[in-house]
Amino acid sequence: MKIVCVGRNYAKHIAELQNEKPTDPVLFIKPDTAILPPRNPLYLPEFAQEFHYEVELIVKISKMGKHIAPEFAPRYYDEIGLGLDITARDLQAKLKAKGLPWEKAKAFDNSAVVSPKFLPKTQFEDLNNIQFSLQRNDKVVQEGHTAEMLWKIDELIAYISKFFTLKKGDLIFTGTPAGVGKMNINDSFVGFIETKEMFRVNVK
Repeated sequence: MKIVCVGRNYAKHIAELQNEKPTDPVLFIKPDTAILPPRNPLYLPEFAQEFHYEVELIVKISKMGKHIAPEFAPRYYDEIGLGLDITARDLQAKLKAKGLPWEKAKAFDNSAVVSPKFLPKTQFEDLNNIQFSLQRNDKVVQEGHTAEMLWKIDELIAYISKFFTLKKGDLIFTGTPAGVGKMNINDSFVGFIETKEMFRVNVK
């Protein structure tokens, strides 16, 4: 199982990090060892000083596929979840400045919070009209809406499958909206799709 992450998929998030708007989806991969075990606290590692939270809608792939046409993409997923892509931002900045890969800053152990349960996509009238949010210490810090994605879910699946064969159980993190920020010891994070709580994690 692999996690395919999409970077720079929300215009306001691109602006807040002063990044260049891409012409194609920005992709990177996390291994399965990046997933924080359910109900475990998040212990921030010592190799960086600044870790950022990034809430993202997650799509779970339901069958194997490659070179998937956008119109057939809905056949390859049935469930929607929510998670955190955790980034060692200071380390990432150093790697980017040298033109090096991001994996050490993005794919380290426990860098992916994944909701314990996923929701059937059939419960949503329109997958391009889903609202999600993140609370830190009971205050909303990120709010996203799939209508604001530069590339929608089906487009992402089609694009990703040009490069990587998608297998059952693979997860696609579809990008984060504006509002990312630094995680601190003793922070508590709760993620929501619409009004439904999807995950809860404490930082140690």
